[in-house]
Amino acid sequence: MLSESSSALGPTYEEMLHPHRMPAHLRSAALRAAQEDPLDRANLFNITWRDASGRPYYDVLPSALTGVEAPIVVLYGCELPSGSHKVGAAYAVLAERALEGDLIPGQHICVWPSTGNYGIGGAWVGGRLGFESVVIMPEGMSQERFDRIRAYGARVVTTPGSESDVDQVYRRCGELLGRDPAHICMLDQFSAMANYRFHYHVTGNTVVELAADLQAGGVGAGRIAAFVSAMGSGGTIAAGDRIKQVWPASRTVGLEPIQCPTLICNGYGRHGIQGIGDRQVTWIHNVMAMDAMMALDDVECQQGLQLLAEEAGWEAMTQRFGIPEEVVRRMSTRFGVSGVCNVLGAIKTAKFYHLGRDDVIVTVCTDGIDRYRSVLRELNARYGPMDRVEATARLVSIFHRQKTDWVQEGTIERRHAWHQLKFFTWVEQRGKSWEELDALGSAAYWEEQQALIEEVDAAILAARSR
Repeated sequence: MLSESSSALGPTYEEMLHPHRMPAHLRSAALRAAQEDPLDRANLFNITWRDASGRPYYDVLPSALTGVEAPIVVLYGCELPSGSHKVGAAYAVLAERALEGDLIPGQHICVWPSTGNYGIGGAWVGGRLGFESVVIMPEGMSQERFDRIRAYGARVVTTPGSESDVDQVYRRCGELLGRDPAHICMLDQFSAMANYRFHYHVTGNTVVELAADLQAGGVGAGRIAAFVSAMGSGGTIAAGDRIKQVWPASRTVGLEPIQCPTLICNGYGRHGIQGIGDRQVTWIHNVMAMDAMMALDDVECQQGLQLLAEEAGWEAMTQRFGIPEEVVRRMSTRFGVSGVCNVLGAIKTAKFYHLGRDDVIVTVCTDGIDRYRSVLRELNARYGPMDRVEATARLVSIFHRQKTDWVQEGTIERRHAWHQLKFFTWVEQRGKSWEELDALGSAAYWEEQQALIEEVDAAILAARSR
C-alpha cells in the first residue's frame, strides 16, 4: 500500500485533526488498510478521532445511566490504530524525535516507558516506521497489554509493582540507556511536549468542533462546559487548554484514584485503575490551567466496568432502566476501567458545578474492553458473579448516587502547590533545572509549545516529500 519512499513519516498534527485534508492517495490508502491489514504502515494516517466519513468517534451517554441532566459526551479511542488513543501520543513523540535527527530506523532502539496503552501504541508505531522497540512496564498490568505488545513485535521488560510504580520503570529505562547510550532512545510520554501538542491540537480541537455538531443534533448550546480526564502521562488533559481558549468559562477537571491521591493531598498508594494515577505530577501537565481535581474509588470504577461489560448489567440497563439495546451494545465494548473513572468524574463534575441540560461535559474512553477480560475474571473471583439484582444496585449506587466528596478546586494557591510538586520528581530525580521548572509556571511557556505545531507540521511535510 504505502511505500517506504512515499512517506518518511506519517501524518501531521493538522492531518490527524482533519484527515480529509491529507492528500487523497494517502487517505484512500489509509482507509483501505484499516479494512484489510491493521499492521500496514498506511494505518499511520488513521491516527485520528474521526471515522471514514469524518464523524468523530463519540457517544452521548443516556441520562438513565448517568443520572444527571447535563449531557455527558464520551470520545472513544478503541477505534484508533492499536485500539487506544495513546497511539497518537506515541506517534507524535516518535515523529518529533525523528525530525530532530537523532532517531534513525536500523540504528536506534526505541524504549517506551509505560503502564500499558502508550507502550502498546509505541510498539505499533515503532514497527510501522521500522524501529525495534522495547516497552518497559510494571508486571502487575493486565495480561492483555503484554500480549498486544508482543503481537506487534516489540519486547517487554517488566518491573516490580503496578500502576503507581512508575519510578521502577524509569530506573530500568536508565539502566538500559546507560548500557548503550549510542543506540538506546527513550521516548518519554511523561516529559515529551509532543504528547501535550497532540492532545492540545488534535483532541482539543476535535472537541471544539464537536460542540456545533452536538447543538445541531439537539444536544447542548454549542459550547463545552467542562472537559474531564484522569491523568496518566498528563497528555489527554491538555485538550482542556484548547477548549478554554475558545470558551474561557469552560472548566478543566482532572481525576485521580482515591487510593493514590497525589495532587489532592500528596498521597500515594497502589490502585486498580490501569492507565492513570502514576504517583507523580508529570512534566507536561499544565496544572496552572486546572479548575479542579477530583478523586474516584478504584473499586467503583472496576465494578462499574462489570456493569457495562457483562450480561447481567446489560439486562438491568435495558429492562430496568430502559436504555436502548443498541446503546448498551456499543458501551459494552468501548469502555475500560479508566473510561468508567472518567464518566464517574464527569457525573461528579455535573453535580459539583450544578450543570444543566445546556452544559455539555466531554470526557474520553482511552481504550476498550479487550484489555480487561482478565480484570473481569479477577473481579468475579474476588466478589462473586454479578446477577441482575446486583447490577441494578451498582447502577444506582455507583452512577446515580456518585458523591461530590474528594473535590479540590484549583485556586491560585492550589495551582502553585500542584506545580511545585513537580520539583521532587523532575528536578531532584530526573535532571530538570530550577529554571526549566519555573518556566512551566508561565502561560507564555504553554503558548510557545502550542505555536510549535505549525513548525512541526511543515517539517513532517518536508520529510515526506524527500
